[in-house]
Amino acid sequence: MVSTEDIETKISDKKEEFDEKVEDAKEEFDDKKEDAKEKFEETREKSKNIADNVIADLSKTIDEFKESIKTMQKNADQKYQDYKKTNVQSLDIDLIETKEVYYIKAAVPGVSKKDILIEAGDNDITIETTFTPYIEEFDEEDEAELIVSAIKTGRCVKTVRFENSIDIENIKAKFRNGTVTITLPKLIIPKHKVKVE
Repeated sequence: MVSTEDIETKISDKKEEFDEKVEDAKEEFDDKKEDAKEKFEETREKSKNIADNVIADLSKTIDEFKESIKTMQKNADQKYQDYKKTNVQSLDIDLIETKEVYYIKAAVPGVSKKDILIEAGDNDITIETTFTPYIEEFDEEDEAELIVSAIKTGRCVKTVRFENSIDIENIKAKFRNGTVTITLPKLIIPKHKVKVE
């Protein structure tokens, strides 16, 4: 028969063995936990670096895109200015007709009276002027740069043709506040009866 001492010794040995296994498992768990923590920190640092690089690259790309848009806008504006210089533009006018008279009001802001040319024919009139670009009012030492230009520049002409002949001897033109008002009386030829023989 097994004695109580033997049983207690075996229990004590088993307990020590169990305690050692628990201690080993605890140490192994702590090591794995430390490894996992280090890997997590390493992954987190890599992710942070990747995110920082992506944000920096994205910011750089956006800045480059903005710069290229500005360059495209400047090129487009320059081409438009070159086009406006070579292309004859039309003047803005209002045309009104009454029974006996045509009235024209032409917008010529910023132009002096002496720079407006008006020529009339039998049944047409041509108004011509040249608008100077605003940028030309600045001296070179001002280093002014054109950013937006929406006002007409260069040579502008408007020809109006009428159904009726006009009385060119009695045309009147008045210049006031950046507009020219032209009065064109219609040439009314009286009808007369022809006697048939």
